[in-house]
Amino acid sequence: MHITEIMRRHSPTFSFEFFPPKTPQAAETLYQTIRDLESYMPDFVSVTYGAGGSTRELTHDLVERIQHTTKLDPIPHLTCICHSEEEIETILLRYAKSVIGNILALGGDRPVGMAYDKSRDSFQHAIDLVKFVRRFNESGAHSDRRGFGIGVAGFPEGHPATSNRLVEMDYFKAKVDAGADYIVTQLFFDNRDFLDFRERCALAGVHIPIIAGIMPITSIAGLKRMADLAGGARFPAKLLRALQPCQNDPEMVRRAGIQHALEQCHDLIANNVAGIHFYTLNRSDATRMIFDSLGMPRHRNLEASSV
Repeated sequence: MHITEIMRRHSPTFSFEFFPPKTPQAAETLYQTIRDLESYMPDFVSVTYGAGGSTRELTHDLVERIQHTTKLDPIPHLTCICHSEEEIETILLRYAKSVIGNILALGGDRPVGMAYDKSRDSFQHAIDLVKFVRRFNESGAHSDRRGFGIGVAGFPEGHPATSNRLVEMDYFKAKVDAGADYIVTQLFFDNRDFLDFRERCALAGVHIPIIAGIMPITSIAGLKRMADLAGGARFPAKLLRALQPCQNDPEMVRRAGIQHALEQCHDLIANNVAGIHFYTLNRSDATRMIFDSLGMPRHRNLEASSV
């Protein structure tokens, strides 16, 4: 289903992100997660894309498996890293054949543990990938006359590669104007960052839906990993104050992290967020607890499709 239809049917939308498994054990964990979350009928699920070919075929396989064997609507990530135009066109044709409705066009992370020369990439920045997908849409190769719905990443705390925030917004608006239909943000822990980002987008003339990325903290180790993501993440004092007394009690850490994410979601909904996208890390427990606590009805998609 094209993103414009998804956003029109539900407000706010709720969605989950998965990443391709690398081992049979990880695969079983993921498929159990998918089974657990399918009953919630999220508006879509996204599937991440490895750098430098590490999990790329696994992404394609997982996207098609979700599309053909579940009721979920998958949105695959595509990145600029280590790709030629011919390769991206082949992937888009494969997804179009499988009636995938949307993609998320990203700059991508530099590959680790291998030689990498960015100058050899056909797409130097996400805007180049957005333009290419838009041209593909205009070619009529997709069964939907609109082609793929195109998503891009937003950075409420600022893009780590651009320290000048005024210039950053100029770049971001250009990326959106190149053909984006929706925005999914990087994770954040202080809603003031998201709300300010949304307002700055409006001032810059960016008026497409902005979906908020939420990742509940479930461990101190996870907290430290998140601090390294996307050039760093800001942790508000309120969250640190909740975690500090219980850092030696894993279950209490998990509860405090989930509670903070739940409060974020309540506040975002109260502020008319277009959607909330949960970074699940391929596990369903925290996401299910938050979703249940929000009191959102299950099977929303099934109900909508039967009307």
